Amino acid sequence: MKAPARLGLYGLGLVIVFIVAGFTANAVVPEETAQNWVDETAQANQHGEGNMTDASGQGGTSSVALSLGLGVANDGYQLTDLVAPAQIGSEGPLSLVISGPDGQPMTDFQSEHEKELHLIVVRADGQHFRHVHPKMSVDGTWSIPWQRDAAGTYRVFTDFVPAATGVDTTISNSVQVAGDYDPVPTKPATATKVDGFEVDVKGDLVAGESTKLTMTVRRGGQPVTDLEPYLGAFGHLVALREGDLAYLHGHPSGEAPHAVESSGPEITFEVNAPTPGRYLLYLNFQVDGRVHTAPLTIDARTEDDEQDRNGSVEPGDDHGGDHE
Repeated sequence: MKAPARLGLYGLGLVIVFIVAGFTANAVVPEETAQNWVDETAQANQHGEGNMTDASGQGGTSSVALSLGLGVANDGYQLTDLVAPAQIGSEGPLSLVISGPDGQPMTDFQSEHEKELHLIVVRADGQHFRHVHPKMSVDGTWSIPWQRDAAGTYRVFTDFVPAATGVDTTISNSVQVAGDYDPVPTKPATATKVDGFEVDVKGDLVAGESTKLTMTVRRGGQPVTDLEPYLGAFGHLVALREGDLAYLHGHPSGEAPHAVESSGPEITFEVNAPTPGRYLLYLNFQVDGRVHTAPLTIDARTEDDEQDRNGSVEPGDDHGGDHE
């Protein structure tokens, strides 16, 4: 049966929060810079910075669990033994271990959106994005066949829920693929084509305010209304801020769709970008049993920019538009 076209009817309430400290965008990223990501952010994670709070200011539940995503450790959990092919075109496993607060490899994970670990890998310039799901061996080693065709520094994000805490946790590290790194400058791209589909994003991203971004999927110019559930949702969104790759892996919240349901052409997310800048969006969606990834970019403006765009605002006027 057909589900309503908008995922909002499923109680979609994704709030994406990016916590970041930037470095110069579109520059070649040397190995020591990548290591600085790890060292500085790991220290912040270990001190509990970046935890989501409810309206009272106390830590509370939400549709997503906020994580800095840039450190190798968070709340005692650590990404260790990360190994991947280091040469262009080399085939081999990408493997890693998540160790627990006791320092031992962890093997007890909760399933989150039908998987116990989501693995996201992206090059420092936002190119060559992959969202995959490795398998875990009995000793706690996660692995997946791997090959990279372009040189550079790659950020490896692991998104999981420890059974001991039930809290969504993201930690990461970096790997190097040897060779000449030719970074690709990003440009605003609110529309893209992928695998015969056209995908666009509409909405104004205003720093510090909750705003709606709506992705529309078409094929041959016609609305796609047969979006299928994939990992328990009609759409998945990974968002990274350009430069430091601050990260959140987001899903629609609310009741999961049934396997026989379909939806489309629109997928709506609520997004909160705390600072102006360029944001890289990667939308996963499934049609005819195949998963597609649409890369998009959008610039977040300041509230003052938004007021200038819409004209002066008299004191007391509500200029928030569709914000919540």
